[in-house]
Amino acid sequence: MMQEIIMVKCGEIILKGLNRHVFEERLVKNIKYRLRGLGKIKVHRAQATVYIEPEDGSKTDQMIERLKRVFGIVNIAKVYRVEKDMDKICALALELMKETDAKTFKVEAKRSDKKFPLNSPQICAKVGETVFEGIEGIEVDVKHPDVVLWVEIRDTEGYVYTNKIKGAGGMPTGCNGKATLLLSGGIDSPAAGYMIGKRGVELNAVHFHSYPYTSERAKEKVIELAEIMASWCGTMELYIVPFTECQLAINQNCPSDEGTILMRRMMARITQKIAKQTDSHALVTGESVGQVASQTIYSLEVTNQGLELPVFRPLIGMDKDEIVTVARKIGTFETSILPYEDCCTVFVAKHPKTKPVLADILESEKALDYDALIDRAVEQTEVIKIAGVKSDEC
Repeated sequence: MMQEIIMVKCGEIILKGLNRHVFEERLVKNIKYRLRGLGKIKVHRAQATVYIEPEDGSKTDQMIERLKRVFGIVNIAKVYRVEKDMDKICALALELMKETDAKTFKVEAKRSDKKFPLNSPQICAKVGETVFEGIEGIEVDVKHPDVVLWVEIRDTEGYVYTNKIKGAGGMPTGCNGKATLLLSGGIDSPAAGYMIGKRGVELNAVHFHSYPYTSERAKEKVIELAEIMASWCGTMELYIVPFTECQLAINQNCPSDEGTILMRRMMARITQKIAKQTDSHALVTGESVGQVASQTIYSLEVTNQGLELPVFRPLIGMDKDEIVTVARKIGTFETSILPYEDCCTVFVAKHPKTKPVLADILESEKALDYDALIDRAVEQTEVIKIAGVKSDEC
């Protein structure tokens, strides 16, 4: 059997113009980082495809599992390189199909080398005939086959493989700037971070911890969520902001029914300050219109007032079931529902305002030593670096 290599197909990168190479180079860099610790590899790219040749073929499946979480990859396949000779292509195709237990199959061919003597339909017919005659009882099914047998004739050589594995899609992490995520311990914010990360945005995250009203276990839960997110979004820094003093000041000096919106405004401004210090150019939240009191249109308008950076809300029009679907997909749901306190549940009024008025909120904030509270929170912030590849995987 010939050496098994990995073929990675790019997603919407192929739509880029003269600067496409910039996105492809970023993708190759991200691939190399995610495959650290799995032995030596050779990586090269050609014709909107990345080829990964592992020195240790026994780790191919581990590599594919990691590659499934690399943004910018639309599909992944274990492939075999072969000379551009139809007899050799057919022989390899038959050998691969004999290793499956497929009862039905179909052949898909792609010929980018237009000098090759057979066109794509002719390649399909020739390979299909070889498999059909070489394996007793197998049938052709062009609509719902057990196995799809792929043949690609590229400029320099051919490739044969069975089936493709769906990739994460999106754009390579780091090609579209940096944003700062407000990360709670709930279901929504990790899903929001994933959706922005998928667009090629590098992330860091800010979490507000109100000890002793929120426990160390609640903090550990958020670190675990950040680790899961990093497996998709790459290395990130998690900023743990001590928020107890801010919440107590709001609770003791401001109307209780305004507490939630006052807290959200202060969180946004603390996050903005950290974002500016870390060369981040936007904030990201997991808010969805009308889900809770702080997420009505009126509350969101008041929260935004005074912010200089844009706020991205990728979940804004999604309902809870849709958000849960994303959370389950990325693996954060089970951690998010662990029953540990969140600072957003501390000092919550029985009937919080759902239609706050900016003038009233600004008046209430005069009772706070606003800038000093923000400065102290930022100064006392703990920074934790979350690796995109866990040390025990390297």
